Amino acid sequence: MRKEIYRMPEAEALALLARAPAVHLAGVTEDGRPVLRSLHGVLVDGAVAFHGAPAGEKLDIVGRPAVVSYEEVLCEVPSYFIDPVRACPATTYYRSVQVHGTVERVKDPAARARVLAALMARFQPEGGHVPITAEEPLYRKALEGLLVARVPLERVDGKLKLGQNRGPEELTRVVRGLWERGAPGDVAALEAVLAVNPAVPRPGLFLGPDGTRLLPAPSEAHLGPALALLKDAYWNQGVPEAVLRRAHLHSDAWVVAVDESGTLVATARAVSDRAKVAWLYDVMVHPSWRGRALGEAVMKLLLDHPAVRGVTTVRLQTVDAVGFYERLGFRPGNGPKRPWTRVDMTLSRAEAITPTC
Repeated sequence: MRKEIYRMPEAEALALLARAPAVHLAGVTEDGRPVLRSLHGVLVDGAVAFHGAPAGEKLDIVGRPAVVSYEEVLCEVPSYFIDPVRACPATTYYRSVQVHGTVERVKDPAARARVLAALMARFQPEGGHVPITAEEPLYRKALEGLLVARVPLERVDGKLKLGQNRGPEELTRVVRGLWERGAPGDVAALEAVLAVNPAVPRPGLFLGPDGTRLLPAPSEAHLGPALALLKDAYWNQGVPEAVLRRAHLHSDAWVVAVDESGTLVATARAVSDRAKVAWLYDVMVHPSWRGRALGEAVMKLLLDHPAVRGVTTVRLQTVDAVGFYERLGFRPGNGPKRPWTRVDMTLSRAEAITPTC
């Protein structure tokens, strides 16, 4: 790798490879013909393994050096995010991994069965089939007829390009540009930029009171703590945790707050059509942090999220926080105001909110 600043730890590179929907296999035959194929690959027994028909060009690179690769584009960065005149700074931020090794044919029946079982577990995790083993009569003929091959992990190169060659001032402009543009993937990309470049100051919109940080693109690691914070909420009574988990993972916007130790202390999410209406759900602040303006900070971030800021109407329901939402500009509907009646709250906006990042 030409620049070591982009190198990804091997464990992260292998995790990237493990979640790849497809990989590229490249090699050269003995007579010099290049071979490039896209295929499903899985990590099994210290190698990238795959299967295919027992004919074709893949057979011609068995016993030959090869490269398996996968790349994940996070975002395109236009030149004007960094420089208002020159085109040169235009770039792509991405993660990639390459495995170098010699292609080997897998001959042992048990090892072949492990590869096929891993492929099914990866691409059909719900099951619905008889388990694949070398002893299972259903699969004996298929196991004998398929090509099963592997590329051992002789060398693993992971690359993470997220502006490590840029200074804090330039990357601050990139982060602001991604937030304002708000294209699919931009919010996750800007959080990744900040994580990899700790010298870049977090924009004020991503800073909460008393040392808290607001994360506009939480990871799955934050999901468990968020669900724990929400499990006793009155609106989630009787809702299975699996349902709440899916709701968060499929939300158009989800933001959290963490304290100085990284502990999750607030969460909120939204579902939006990005044009007419967005619905806010599961707004919760840890009891020890209430009354310290954290809820307001989380709400302001959620309302400015690219999935929410452009809609003309934002809706939610509440039983006991009407005053809090009124301070943010929401207005109650015309329904009854009896105790413990859910009140429809609406925030109407004739124009999109101007990003404040």
